[in-house]
Amino acid sequence: MIASQTRSLAETFQPEGQLAKAVWFVSLALAGSALMTLAAKTKIDMVFVNVTMQTFALFAISAAYGSRLAVATMALYLLEGALGMPVFTGTPEKGLGLAYMVGPTGGYLLSYIAAAWIVGFAADKGYARNPLVLGAAMLAAEVVILGMGFLWMAYLFGVEKAFTFGVGPFIVADILKLALAAAIVPAVGSLLKRR
Repeated sequence: MIASQTRSLAETFQPEGQLAKAVWFVSLALAGSALMTLAAKTKIDMVFVNVTMQTFALFAISAAYGSRLAVATMALYLLEGALGMPVFTGTPEKGLGLAYMVGPTGGYLLSYIAAAWIVGFAADKGYARNPLVLGAAMLAAEVVILGMGFLWMAYLFGVEKAFTFGVGPFIVADILKLALAAAIVPAVGSLLKRR
């Protein structure tokens, strides 16, 4: 492995050679989609909704991978779900495949691509080393996630229910998760680069 002037952790620790790089990035995408699945299944049951660790995993993966690999990883994760693999929260109990994806959480799921690009772009620019700037990028991505989730739920159930069940219960928990990711990624990156 080589440490280069690249900006994301994934690129910094990539091996030399085209085949080795391809294997490295495919392996990271598979690992990232597996981490998203694990995060989807890690949940805290609240009164009306479940809070999962997905946004934490999304932000951490995107900050470590950079925009292109982060977007590819989220696309792989969504593809796995579309093909009927039980990778989402509440699957297989609440359905599988495209039928699940057009349900109440469809807007959130689709937003993962945009959020991955936003946080990954910040990493591409070298901001993954600065917790405050990285946190600001994650906050922007969080607004996109909640906004797209809200819009889809409002279309399905109306504005009041969309805010009550799709935005309000998640704000505090998601802010805490993004703060945790913004603190951990730079610390882990600094530790890995020293070694």
